[in-house]
Amino acid sequence: MTIKSPIEQMLEHQSIRKFTSQAIPQEIINTCVTAGQAASSSSFVQVTSVVQVNSPLTRAALAEASGGQNYVQSAATFLVFCADLQRNQQICHRQQQQMPIGFTEHTLIASIDTALFAQNVLLAAQSLGLGGVFIGGLRNQPETVTQLLNLPQQVFPIFGLCLGYPDQNPGQKPRLPLSMVLHQDHYSNQELEKLASYDAQISAYYQQRSHGKTDLTFSQHIIKTMLKEARPHMLPYLKSQGFATR
Repeated sequence: MTIKSPIEQMLEHQSIRKFTSQAIPQEIINTCVTAGQAASSSSFVQVTSVVQVNSPLTRAALAEASGGQNYVQSAATFLVFCADLQRNQQICHRQQQQMPIGFTEHTLIASIDTALFAQNVLLAAQSLGLGGVFIGGLRNQPETVTQLLNLPQQVFPIFGLCLGYPDQNPGQKPRLPLSMVLHQDHYSNQELEKLASYDAQISAYYQQRSHGKTDLTFSQHIIKTMLKEARPHMLPYLKSQGFATR
């Protein structure tokens, strides 16, 4: 099997939602998760746990909880990435120490570390010929996900990852011009003048992908996405799991 260089797989990234029926050997999943463990970890606290969901019934329930994203069921493998402070809490307890809980900083560390971990997993999978898509829809019903996966206090699901052998080639979404993202010495909004040409790029992408059925600019996408409520239930849920209480 040809393994692509890291820069190649990064630049060729596309989200895959349709997969063949080919199973992924557990050895490959283990290798990808090990690659995730190699990601940077703030202060080396290692606050990520991954749940590999094998049960068809649980997969079906998670698909429903995520808003009917059926590729949660059809993907060869589905992983759920969790911020996990419970393990370190237990380590402290074994040493007769009580770990303080609820710090917002710990919530940020666990979330950031888990995102870095998960991106490494996807990059490793892509280098081995797999495709995937992250499923943030698990946060639509976090309590349901928590119950289905038997997550204890001090653990919460951040997102899932569908993995499988690709059965589609949806094309890459053009990203923002680099000059709008990379700032020199200080933050600047001047590059927003380039948004019109980028809007045209995104419109062309969606028209080609949908065979003319969808015409959506990036500006229209942002208005559609950012003006609606964004899971207001998450803060009380996080607090109920012992996160972000102070």
